[in-house]
Amino acid sequence: MHCPFCGANDTRVTDSRLVAEGDQVRRRRQCANCQERFTTYETAELIMPRVVKSDGSRESFNEAKLRDGMLRALEKRPVSAEAIEVSVERIRQTLRARGDREVNAREIGEAVMKALRSLDQVAYIRFASVYRKFQDLDEFRAEIDRLSQEPTDEPEGSGTQHGAS
Repeated sequence: MHCPFCGANDTRVTDSRLVAEGDQVRRRRQCANCQERFTTYETAELIMPRVVKSDGSRESFNEAKLRDGMLRALEKRPVSAEAIEVSVERIRQTLRARGDREVNAREIGEAVMKALRSLDQVAYIRFASVYRKFQDLDEFRAEIDRLSQEPTDEPEGSGTQHGAS
């Protein structure tokens, strides 16, 4: 690694530690030429699958788009930012672990709906109404009836309460 101070390429690692819950390695380095110390971080470069949209076009996976969709559905709902980030990361890890080069946008949408269902039922209905293109109140009622008949999985620390109002 080149020294950021003098440009020499003779640096040595003086300390290495795992950080970011083991997803990163933090290294302290020292330049053999100028003796300056600096820190580097090493992470694995993991390729996310490409997304195949309903029209057949393909685009790169966009974590911000995933997060924005969830945030839009969860707007003004009592769900912590941490719970949202955990859900986004869980979806991302699931997609990456599959090892597929491509994933249908529909599968991502279903994963978001599953995550929202366990985070906040109102947000789930909001997202489902747009995602499934509800046309009238009957479609809302049918989805609410389906939701009320299925048991929910409460995530730890979501801070939301489900039930009758």
